[in-house]
Amino acid sequence: MNLRNVVIGMLFITVIAPIALYTDRFAAFAPSSSRIDFFEDVTSFTVPADSGRLNVLPQESSTVFKEPIGVVYTTNSTQEEVVASSDDGIIQDSIAAAADSQSQAVREHKSRVLSATEERVQSQTDAVIRRVTDSVSAQQESRSDGTDAASNSMDPKSLASNIVTQLASQDPFERKPGAKPYKASGKDHPKAKVGKQTDQNAMSDIRVRQLRDQLIRAKVYLSLPATKNNQHYTRELRLRIKEVARVLGEATRDSELPKNANEKLRAMEQSLTKGKQIQDDCAMWVKKLRAMLHSTEEQLRVHKKQTMFLTQLTAKTLPKGLHCLPLRLTTEYYLLNTSQQQFPNLEKLEDPLLYHYALFSDNVLAAAVVLNSTITHAKEPSKHVFHIVTDRLNYAAMRMWFLVNPPGKATVQVQNIEEFTWLNASYSPVLKQLGSPSMIDYYFRSHRTSSDSNLKYRNPKYLSILNHLRFYLPEIFPKLNKVLFVDDDIVVQKDLAALWFLDLKGNVNGAVETCGESFHRFDRYLNFSNPLISKTFDPHACGWAYGMNIFDLDQWRRQNITEVYHKWQKLNHDRTLWKLGTLPPGLITFWKQTYSLERSWHVLGLGYNPSVNQKEIERAAVIHYNGNMKPWLEIGLPKYRGYWAKYVDYEHPYLRECNINP
Repeated sequence: MNLRNVVIGMLFITVIAPIALYTDRFAAFAPSSSRIDFFEDVTSFTVPADSGRLNVLPQESSTVFKEPIGVVYTTNSTQEEVVASSDDGIIQDSIAAAADSQSQAVREHKSRVLSATEERVQSQTDAVIRRVTDSVSAQQESRSDGTDAASNSMDPKSLASNIVTQLASQDPFERKPGAKPYKASGKDHPKAKVGKQTDQNAMSDIRVRQLRDQLIRAKVYLSLPATKNNQHYTRELRLRIKEVARVLGEATRDSELPKNANEKLRAMEQSLTKGKQIQDDCAMWVKKLRAMLHSTEEQLRVHKKQTMFLTQLTAKTLPKGLHCLPLRLTTEYYLLNTSQQQFPNLEKLEDPLLYHYALFSDNVLAAAVVLNSTITHAKEPSKHVFHIVTDRLNYAAMRMWFLVNPPGKATVQVQNIEEFTWLNASYSPVLKQLGSPSMIDYYFRSHRTSSDSNLKYRNPKYLSILNHLRFYLPEIFPKLNKVLFVDDDIVVQKDLAALWFLDLKGNVNGAVETCGESFHRFDRYLNFSNPLISKTFDPHACGWAYGMNIFDLDQWRRQNITEVYHKWQKLNHDRTLWKLGTLPPGLITFWKQTYSLERSWHVLGLGYNPSVNQKEIERAAVIHYNGNMKPWLEIGLPKYRGYWAKYVDYEHPYLRECNINP
């Protein structure tokens, strides 16, 4: 019984008594007074004077919290709406008075901010003006050559321009620590965007560059005598080099690095710090770095030479698929009957009212792309006639391809160069020169190859008479008035019929000039140290492009252009006027006989220049893959290959059998 009384008493003291006590105290306060006290406590909120070290303990020295003056900001806070009952008029009056006082304080604060900002901007403006005017005065005083003072003084417009420029570079709103950056309305300036992009690009590979620099420094340390004497440090450094090289790999951006890149970077830096303490001979550092630089430059020179040689070799080599295709076509051609080997529409071959093309090629697939792209964009395909001339090895294959794949309503003629009996060494100087012992020695004696550093002139295409056949167009087409000469490494993107109606102003050749760049002028192709060249031609004259040329054959015959070509070809029997090729003799032969076409007719460079303007390519009537990187070779530029490949049917049985893929 006593134990139960004791438990009940303790329960009353610890539970019931406190509840009753707090209930009485809560009832003693009126609701209105509690709200007034709470609002007064908020409006009179104070903070310690040392706001940098706030804590929960009260401090004696305190001051009313104030916003910092001079910081431009916007207040997005919203005042809470206090809903009171009808008998709370006193509370509403107090809130209204407090709100008025608060808005007054905000207006005063904003006025102080604006005035402070205006004063600072004005002071900066005055400083800039004083700096500009002082610099102008100094320039005027420094000139003592006796010239007119008015001419030395700065123009008021220039002075104003300089002041505006100086002011534009100033930021009128200096940011305080912790303040939000100022944002101008509208879009950022384009130059600012470019700067941001440049900074981002520069920062995207900062760790990659640090790792590469560490590898160079580590290799230098590893080769120094002081490091070699420390076996423990040598083993550590070699381990770090392997780790960093493994982490770096083929990465070019920080995003391509593995997750442990930072760890390896720090470990290498610690090892390099040890090496810096071990090695104190700066002269050895400099000597080793110079040796490494010289070795790297020598390796770069060797690699460039090897790259050029391999590129030239690849350009000369026929891919296996393109070697298989003519063999397969030749076999099929000789299985046909004589009647099946003939092309239709033979009556159109000499009609001067039609649009005639001259294409000299030994590449079946390339010739097919030229015809396919031309017919695809022709408005009247039946008026287009293609005259293809090839060599004896590819004659049957070329005929078989176009018999199996006729170009729609267009007309095709395939001729063998061996059929041109008039083209012989007694008539053509170039044929005589190509068969001369000196030419054979130049091409096929290996000990002579070092005499000419430019390997492109040793390309076997210069030995082919097909490359020089363009100088005999009137003899090949005796009944035609105009002919469009095209190379087999072009792609046609528009209708070319308008070229036959161009007025060439009495000139023989219509071509696109290439003098936009310095290396496409006459002095690039001709030897102006020879008096025969320097007395006749202008070294700065604009060159032009072969590959898409409209020739007026009537003017050609009238001015006897072929004889001009023969004359200069004989003078160049020892290759002292120009190297091998057809463009240099073309520049000479058609000197002052070339009409400049609009650039959009013919865009060049897709076989060597990876930076051809994309818009120019899309607007061009003809795009030309001149250079070694042909689209049918593996070394072709991938970004341009699609323009050529879309005119190749890779599902064709012959192409599939020869494993020719995109």
